[in-house]
Amino acid sequence: MKKLLFAVIALISLQLTAQQDPTSWSTEVKKGSDQEYELITTAVIEPGWHVYSQTTSPENRGPIPTTLSFYEVEEQIELLGINEETGSYREYSPVWEFPVYQFSDTAVFKQKIKVLDTELTYILAEVFFMTCDEERCLRPKGVPLIFKLDPNAAVPPNVADVIETYLDEEKDPILAMAPEVSSFQVKEPHQKEEVQKDQDAKKKNDPEVADQEDKKDRSLWTIFIVAFLSGFAALLTPCVFPMIPLTVSFFTKQSKNRAKAISNAILYGVFIIVIYVLLGTVVTAIFGSESLNQLSTNVYFNVAFFLILVIFAASFLGAFEITLPQSWANKADEKANKGGIVGIFFMALALAIVSFSCTGPIVGSLIVEAASKGGLAPVIGMLGFSLAIALPFALFAIFPGWLNSLPKSGGWLTTVKVVLGFLELALAFKFLSAADLVFQTHYLEREVFLALWIAIFGGLALYLLGKINMPHHGPESSISVGRLFLGLIVLTFTIYMIPGLWGAPLKIISGFPPPLNYAEAPYGVGYTKLEANLELPEGAHLTVHDITAFHDYEQGRAYAQKVNKPILLDFTGWACVNCRKMEERVWSEPAILTMLKTDFVLISLYVDDKNKLPKEQQYRSEVTGKKVRTIGDKWMEFQKKNYQVAAQPLYVIKDKDGNDKGQPIAYTPEADRYEAWLRKGLEK
Repeated sequence: MKKLLFAVIALISLQLTAQQDPTSWSTEVKKGSDQEYELITTAVIEPGWHVYSQTTSPENRGPIPTTLSFYEVEEQIELLGINEETGSYREYSPVWEFPVYQFSDTAVFKQKIKVLDTELTYILAEVFFMTCDEERCLRPKGVPLIFKLDPNAAVPPNVADVIETYLDEEKDPILAMAPEVSSFQVKEPHQKEEVQKDQDAKKKNDPEVADQEDKKDRSLWTIFIVAFLSGFAALLTPCVFPMIPLTVSFFTKQSKNRAKAISNAILYGVFIIVIYVLLGTVVTAIFGSESLNQLSTNVYFNVAFFLILVIFAASFLGAFEITLPQSWANKADEKANKGGIVGIFFMALALAIVSFSCTGPIVGSLIVEAASKGGLAPVIGMLGFSLAIALPFALFAIFPGWLNSLPKSGGWLTTVKVVLGFLELALAFKFLSAADLVFQTHYLEREVFLALWIAIFGGLALYLLGKINMPHHGPESSISVGRLFLGLIVLTFTIYMIPGLWGAPLKIISGFPPPLNYAEAPYGVGYTKLEANLELPEGAHLTVHDITAFHDYEQGRAYAQKVNKPILLDFTGWACVNCRKMEERVWSEPAILTMLKTDFVLISLYVDDKNKLPKEQQYRSEVTGKKVRTIGDKWMEFQKKNYQVAAQPLYVIKDKDGNDKGQPIAYTPEADRYEAWLRKGLEK
């Protein structure tokens, strides 16, 4: 069948040469290392016309997708990863009357290969595609291509004839693989107006996509707000707060007039922002947004960060001080004495270095949390954090009279530092719990985790109420009203967690403790329900809220076909905080829980499952080129290849045969919106 298809493609490409073609195609070859090359195919498209993505629509209807085939390369090359495309976007098409993935103006495809035959000098290929404008479509067309590995290579005069001969010999070409769902790509800068038009049309004609875009924006705003509050907390530590009056006074005294003092202080604040944003940018650039997301759920990283946070917490609690090398601060101070813009920059750098013992733990925790969101979240996080620190220096320089209203440095700053130490210690066990969940060692089950948190927050409550003291505290005869209120709040929170030891859901902190089913007594103390006593389908398990779930896609799909029910595909992870929040806060809603139990077959695929695949089932990833060794690798490959998303949770509704119905949806804490999405999927 495949050979017949390619024969038809070749025939069409030879017969339609007289037909108008609004595209022109070119090729380029970039040499890598170790016989690796990147084959670049570019199409320039006339205004008003469109070429379509390598994927069909989610409903498998609409225009013919673009495909790229390589000829006469048996055992000569190896394709590395997918055939990446740049410039595609999703927009409502008046020809097809629904949104399609398409290109305008320019389409670029990049396929990495490894040459196995060192004598190979060129590669023959063919691109098969369809073009449409706003009213009509031309018949699909095949265009022959030549990729010159050697610029001086002698190539055949008529590529189409060579391809036809190749097909006559009944040989199968190598077909470049591509994602099944195209991602939204950013166009060139000079097409800014078209990009905005595409985005507006996308949101207008595809509410589900608009919903995803809006949630992504809200997620970044959440990161910014949390980071800003974290920066404010760092501002109130003994390392930073005393620097405000000292620095502002320095600018006021050293400047010739008040205007100069204000401009210097504002510049100082700007440089603080630049330094921290640069940190977030460097982290994102080095690791990449996708790698950061995977790093945040890595077992060894979680264990390492647990140890780091415990050390930072001990420092906050007064065991010792952690500082960067003194030589760094001395060099920054020397540069700062030079004055001018350069001097102000190094003053800001000196503040960042000197205050590291207080800001380091907060910055580290913030970057890790932002990393789990991926994309620009680390940069946005550092922007919010540094803005909170920089603002006071500028404001107090503009209004120096406010300095008199600042509280005096004293014991309250130490209190802030100790509180942060307790919070760091509590957060540390969250990372250790993530590692325990991924490896399924059951050392830190829900009851043990909650007992640790109850002890930590109970200790914090006793400290705030003046019942225990820290080594760097002096004797205190009384506590302030604010500290008393905070102590009572923490004590209330501690008491709230206690019923969790006996099976209470604790929705306020859902996502932080291990899930309800990862416990010594999943159904509460004194009550058990064994899966062995229940009639579960083969391969199924009881998951949270007693929902029957499959952890293997093919087993789940086979059962869905048997019972004639649609599938809810749940890409999740043991170390995924937002997955737990969805399960404990959203799935527990009665209407949603009823649908999950009766209307869908739930298939939960854990992308961080570390169980090894049998050797015969291990393979090379089409997406990353890396070896797929574990069950989690397999499901991550499945998710990336089909949906171009690496973050969890991701939910997909499929029919019983595995065909996607509608757009996937990610973390959706609004239960009514998630319920509406489920119902819409059922209708489809």
